[in-house]
Amino acid sequence: FTGFPIMIGLLFIIFWITIVGANYPSTLLSRGFDYIESILLAWCVQAGIPGILYEAALFGVFRVAAWVISVMLPPMAIFFPLFTLLEDFGYLPRVAYNLDRCFQRCRACGKQALTMCMGFGCNAVGVTGCRIIDSPRERLIAMITNSFVPCNGRYPTLIAIISMFFIGEAAGLQSSLLAAAILAGVILLGILMTLLASAILSRTVLKGIPSSFTLELPPYRLPQPGKVIVRSVLDRTLFVAGRAVMAAAPAGLLIWMLANTTVKGSSLLWHCTAFLNPVAAWFGLDGTILMAFILGFPANEIVVPIMIMTYMSQGSLAQMPDIHLLRELLCANGWTVTTAVCTLLFGLMHWPCATTCLTIRKESGGLKWTVIAILVPTAAGLLLCFAAVCLLQCFGL
Repeated sequence: FTGFPIMIGLLFIIFWITIVGANYPSTLLSRGFDYIESILLAWCVQAGIPGILYEAALFGVFRVAAWVISVMLPPMAIFFPLFTLLEDFGYLPRVAYNLDRCFQRCRACGKQALTMCMGFGCNAVGVTGCRIIDSPRERLIAMITNSFVPCNGRYPTLIAIISMFFIGEAAGLQSSLLAAAILAGVILLGILMTLLASAILSRTVLKGIPSSFTLELPPYRLPQPGKVIVRSVLDRTLFVAGRAVMAAAPAGLLIWMLANTTVKGSSLLWHCTAFLNPVAAWFGLDGTILMAFILGFPANEIVVPIMIMTYMSQGSLAQMPDIHLLRELLCANGWTVTTAVCTLLFGLMHWPCATTCLTIRKESGGLKWTVIAILVPTAAGLLLCFAAVCLLQCFGL
């Protein structure tokens, strides 16, 4: 009777600590990178480097990489140690025990609960963790459905939308608690979709009988904080952040080129968003939102900055210092409650990032399963968005 409420309570506490704790170091890192950028800019101008070269390097590659580090590193540096502390404490096997019956009913493996939990920090780590599942069929199900739970890269988009459109006038501690509660609710939806997708996959392309496994519950024990922090920071945080930056840097160059290449008086980025508008409207989105998610494929952290850059017709990534100004910008560009709900749902469920896709390709040994891992969450997200549009229209929103 208490197992599931305790799990949900711990989930809420971890997300609240992550949300509150990551704000200050993220701000410091952002200011530090802004200062470095200004120094590099002055040096490039002094050295007489052509503008097109240093602008592409600084405002494209460097700014995107800096944004990814600023937004991604602090939450991971908090989440992974907390997650590893639970592991060291002996609680994670109990999570697998509690969820084993749910996954067995979906003809999947109970160990998938552990890989799903790893995905909260980074889906690429969650996919790698699927090695603990012995059955190849169930391992593939766990890999394909891992991106139904949001990683640290998706939190900034989810939290920004929740703060702007669903918190209301709440402030201070009340605001952070309410944001964590709504975020926990959104993540529970992701967990339910994981179970549903696992059940569908196990009855269609990955048919089979669920395997059994012996799970020995270790005793609770005092964790070793020093060892936990070193292991989580070195093995998980820095490794994942490094791979994300490697994927985001070339994306920064592409984004800068799209925003600064003009055709018929408008940028290529504007032409792309205009082309996507009719398709995106079916799902409660607009072309800018859909294009931001597409360009955010290398790193989910840059989705919101791309939206701001496109709405403001700027040539490089931009950030809003005030959440209220950002809400005004979005509303001025046609955002409604329906847009916010659909963006929240699509932010929760869409294709995995480039790092995760590369990991799936490596772990599954085939491109086929990587394509399926992209299509399954994307189709689920679009279907939910379409259903939300129909439902909200009935209420006149």
